[in-house]
Amino acid sequence: MDMIKTFLKELEEEAQTTRKMLAIVPTDKFDWQPHPKSMTVKVLATHIAELPTWVTLAVTTEELDFASTPYEKKEVNTNEELMAFFEASLEDGKSHLLKANEELLSGEWTLRNGAQIYTKFSKAELVRHTYSQIIHHRAQLGVFLRLLDIPIPASYGSSADDVNF
Repeated sequence: MDMIKTFLKELEEEAQTTRKMLAIVPTDKFDWQPHPKSMTVKVLATHIAELPTWVTLAVTTEELDFASTPYEKKEVNTNEELMAFFEASLEDGKSHLLKANEELLSGEWTLRNGAQIYTKFSKAELVRHTYSQIIHHRAQLGVFLRLLDIPIPASYGSSADDVNF
């Protein structure tokens, strides 16, 4: 089995659904959140848009240490900027995955904050986890948008709003 080809195919399939969801995020609702403990629409959508770069992290690094590399939030102010950020992130992830090989994917990858280790994955597991995170957060965004009465596009099947899937 060629994991690289499988991962590339799945990334593109998920990108199609992600594009549909991000495209309907209204700029005028960026600051909305359903609960004080929830992310805002903007923070959630921006996080979804950046997640393909974690594929790059998987194949180009051995770890991410927040103690030495603090998280830097990308600032987007419009839906157009959000979509451009997603497309750039997607291209970044795909281009690095294309350069990877099967042997590389078996290497270990660690997420840490200094001495505190959050998790260890194989690089292949990190790619898979990244896809799961995209799907998970995209579903959260779907709930946010539903609460804002924004029709939800079909993803793996029809939605209540898109019955012509």
